[in-house]
Amino acid sequence: MTLKHTDILTIGQLAARTGVAVSALRYYEERGLIRSLRSGGRHRRFLRSDIRRVSFIRIAQSLGLSIADLAGAFADLPDQRTPTAADWRRISVGIRHELDRKIAELANMRDRLDGCIGCGCLSLKRCALANPADEASEAGAGPRFITAGA
Repeated sequence: MTLKHTDILTIGQLAARTGVAVSALRYYEERGLIRSLRSGGRHRRFLRSDIRRVSFIRIAQSLGLSIADLAGAFADLPDQRTPTAADWRRISVGIRHELDRKIAELANMRDRLDGCIGCGCLSLKRCALANPADEASEAGAGPRFITAGA
């Protein structure tokens, strides 16, 4: 594959174009989310298409997806060429399922918190979040009543 000079970015240029710190770009590379080319002086160089990948990473992280979620999805993207719309559609299926799960969990949390904070019952007998005998411990660690059933 022959690349034009305009197809290649330094790590600083990629950072400036995406608003992501150079250290974060190195971390993304360590995790396999992006891949650098190396110049003769061993400096990192990136394809212009990595702007889209890094932008997608920023958006996905702001929506609550983890680096591990993204690494799994990005494993199906080609390294040697710019991903096509079909490539992005293919990985979006798995990401969509994870986002739907997170949306359901957030909606459940919102609805339960609104009911608890706004009900004014002041009664542990009726409170949906009460855990007097620590029954929730049997289900594992964490906030079981809010995140369960999402």
